[in-house]
Amino acid sequence: MIVTCAEMKALEQRAFADGVSPAALMEEAGAQIAAAVRQFCPTAGRCVVFFGKGHNGGDALVAARHLAATNWEIELQAAFPEEEWSESARQRHRQFQDAARSFRKTNRSETRPPASVVLDGLLGIGSSGALRGPVRAAAKEINRLRTAEGALVFAIDLPSGLDAESGAADADCVVADHTLTVGFAKRGLLADGAAHFVGRLAVLPLAELSARADSAHPAETVATSRTLAALLPRRSFDTHKGECGRVGIVAGSVGLTGAAVMTAEACVHAGAGLVTLYVTPDIYPIIAARIAPEVMVMPVASYEEIVSVRHDVIAIGPGLGGARPAEVLALIERVHQPMVVDADALTILASRIETLDHCLGPRLLTPHPGEMARLEHASTMRSRRGAVEAFTGRFPSTLLLKGARTLVGERGFPLSYNTTGHPGMATGGMGDVLTGVSAALAGQGLRLYDAARLGAWLCGRAAELAISGGAQSGESLSATHVIAQLGAAFKNLRAGCW
Repeated sequence: MIVTCAEMKALEQRAFADGVSPAALMEEAGAQIAAAVRQFCPTAGRCVVFFGKGHNGGDALVAARHLAATNWEIELQAAFPEEEWSESARQRHRQFQDAARSFRKTNRSETRPPASVVLDGLLGIGSSGALRGPVRAAAKEINRLRTAEGALVFAIDLPSGLDAESGAADADCVVADHTLTVGFAKRGLLADGAAHFVGRLAVLPLAELSARADSAHPAETVATSRTLAALLPRRSFDTHKGECGRVGIVAGSVGLTGAAVMTAEACVHAGAGLVTLYVTPDIYPIIAARIAPEVMVMPVASYEEIVSVRHDVIAIGPGLGGARPAEVLALIERVHQPMVVDADALTILASRIETLDHCLGPRLLTPHPGEMARLEHASTMRSRRGAVEAFTGRFPSTLLLKGARTLVGERGFPLSYNTTGHPGMATGGMGDVLTGVSAALAGQGLRLYDAARLGAWLCGRAAELAISGGAQSGESLSATHVIAQLGAAFKNLRAGCW
C-alpha cells in the first residue's frame, strides 16, 4: 500500500481515536528502525543521531535507545534548542538519558572512530517547503559525514528535504543510503527523481495502522518480503524435479556466450527442476565446455524446433544477437507456455511489436529504459510509471521495467515497486540473472506478474548480501556474485528481512 501524507495522518488519527497512544506507535516504530539498522549493519559501531523537535525526532530517539542497548555508541545531535522541542521529543530524550546510565560502555576510546551510521530524524511528513536554518545545517552535516567519513545514512520515514508527496528534493536534501519508511511507503519516495535520495527502501509496518488500512484493491503496491514470501511456500518433502519446472532457455551467440551461461545458472540456483539451454551449433562447443553440469545444452538448427518440446516456461533473449529475427518472432508468438522475453529478443520484438497481440501464451517483458524506449518507439521515455501503465494498457503482457526502483505491471494488477538492490548492480549480466530467476519462479508455478516481482526482490537482496558480507564492494560486484547469494536471499525472504 502506498499512501499520501493526508492518508497517513488519517490512519494515525483513526488509531488515536481508538485509544492507541502516540507513544506506543513511536515505541514500535523506533524498535523497528533499530532492528532494520542492525539488519543492514550487523556489527555495532558509532551512530550519530540527528533529531528534530517533533515526532520524527522522537522516533529517532527511541531507535537510539534500542541501538545503545545493543552496544552501539550513540552521539545525539539536536537540530533545535531544548526549549523548542515537543513534549514527545522531550520524553523520548529523557528515556534515552535514563536508560543510557545502565548501558555497558563499549566502543569508547580517546580518539573517536568515524561514524559508521547516521540516523536522519530531522523532519517527517508534516514538513513542507525548503529546508531552513538549523535543519539545513544539519542536513549538510549528514551529507558531509556520508562523504567524508563513509557513514551509511538511514533516513527515518523520508530523507529530510524530500517532499513526501511529489518527491521533489531541496538543494541540500539528505542523501540516504537507506530510507526506513514507517507504516506505509509515501508517494514521494517512489517518484522517478527520488531514488538518488531515498536509496534502499524498507517499509516498517506498524500493526495498529495496518489493521486500520483499506488495502483491498490498491492501485499501487510496494514489494517486500512480507508481501512476497507467501508466493513461494516451502516444498513438500516428496517433491520431485518434474514439479519444480522444466525451463527452456534460448540464448547466446558468437561473442555473447556469457549471457547464456549466467541466465541458465541463475535459473538452476533459483529452484528450477530441469534447465535446458538451446544454442546454435556454432557456439555449442563453447557453451558445453563452460556451463554448469546441472544444465542440459542442446544445439538446434532452428529455434522453431523448440515449439513442440515440453516445457513449463521459456526464456529468450540474453546474448542472442540480432540474427534469425523471423525465428525469434515466431517463437515469441507461437509458444503456448509462459515466456520471459529479454535483451536482444526485445530489440527484435520492437520491430514488430504487434506480435504481442497474437501470442498463444502469457509473456513477461523485462526491458531496461533504453529497450523500453525502443518498444514504445519513442526518442524519450515518459515517466516510468506512465510508461508501464501505458504499455500494459495497450498489450496483454506483463512488463518489468528495470532500474533503481524496478517496476512491474500487468493489466488488472497493482503497479508494483521493488525495494531491494544496490548501485553496484549497474554492471553487465544483472539482467541475464534476473531473466533466469524469473523463469525459474514461473516454472515453479508462479504467474509471470508474481515471478517478476519476486525475481526482482531476490536479485536485489542477493546483491546486497554479496556486499554486506564484506567480500565485495559496489565496484567489484558482478552478476556471478549475485548468483552465488541467491540461496541466502531465499532464506532472507522467508525470514521476513527488510
